Amino acid sequence: MKLELARQNDFDAIIAFYDDVTERTPEMTTYARWSKGKHPTEESIQTYIEEGSMYLYREDGGIVGTMAVTMYQGEDYHAIEWARQVGDDEVAVIHILAVSPDRQGEGIGSEMIREAIHLAQANGMNAIRLDALASNTPAHRIYERLGFEQRGQQHLYAENTGWTDFYFFELYIPDC
Repeated sequence: MKLELARQNDFDAIIAFYDDVTERTPEMTTYARWSKGKHPTEESIQTYIEEGSMYLYREDGGIVGTMAVTMYQGEDYHAIEWARQVGDDEVAVIHILAVSPDRQGEGIGSEMIREAIHLAQANGMNAIRLDALASNTPAHRIYERLGFEQRGQQHLYAENTGWTDFYFFELYIPDC
């Protein structure tokens, strides 16, 4: 496994990584619409590190991917009609998944999602969920190819996007 838990001493490298992804990812303004300092924020990354939810994907000592995987879902996921109604602490959620612009298109994002699914299984979760901008069609295709199903849509406000539509995806995790 190339995925490892981020530590506090990784903070500066993670911030630099997200800044690089935000600045150099082709079509960022169309698909993810991340904005340096607005999303992802230093505060959110710090929180993910502190709670043990931030993960790094390294190759040859360098970060080529990052994501947060929480073993709970927030209230913003309550409005969706999910396939299975389970408690907030029975669901893993993938957040701020990013792959280096130099390595996009190589399957790293898919491998990271598969690792997140394994993490969710190992932690006894019943489902894994995520959201993506409605405009992020490349990400939608990856999620669906990996077995996620779109379960709903919400029109939400985010600092980096303003009011926009988000799609919500779910993968049921059967008992092992």
